[in-house]
Amino acid sequence: MRVLGVDPGLTRCGIGVVDGTAGRPLTMAGVGVVRTPADAPIGERLVLIEQGIEAWLDEHRPEAVAVERVFSQHNVRTVMGTAQASAVAILCASRRGLPVHLHTPSEVKAAVTGSGRADKAQVGAMVTRLLRLDAPPKPADAADALALAICHIWRGPATDRLRQALAAQTAATRSRGAAPTTARTAAARTAAVRNRESAT
Repeated sequence: MRVLGVDPGLTRCGIGVVDGTAGRPLTMAGVGVVRTPADAPIGERLVLIEQGIEAWLDEHRPEAVAVERVFSQHNVRTVMGTAQASAVAILCASRRGLPVHLHTPSEVKAAVTGSGRADKAQVGAMVTRLLRLDAPPKPADAADALALAICHIWRGPATDRLRQALAAQTAATRSRGAAPTTARTAAARTAAVRNRESAT
């Protein structure tokens, strides 16, 4: 599986591409960042991010895209920019029919380092080790994007199976719940007919 990881951000949007399957050695296919000028209008910055992500998708042809799930922070302005960049990444992937998977920062950290509270240095060090790199990717946004891709390769299939199982369970519960309702409705109709017949 080839996964393109996206660590969304307006100024620096980290991009990382990883090849591999769970339980086997992983290989980095590419890493970098899409940058936008902080003084540019928001619309222009989002267009630059879209163009950058599209170029990565064209070059590397991933089978799936993993994007960091945006979570609430104290700095509303920062989280808004992150959410906007995240939406662009989701749009680019979905337009091509690629599956998009969202992973929380703590989920990614736990998958890569074993601790959901790991700092950026620890994530970078483990990414370097897992991908057999000479040095941690710079800036940290690039390393985070690779970590996202690694997380999805390791956890994505299991998460998909769990999601499918939950969906099947929900559907089965709904169908079981619908049966008694249908039966009660039919019984009520029968009783009504009998009452009318007895009345006549």
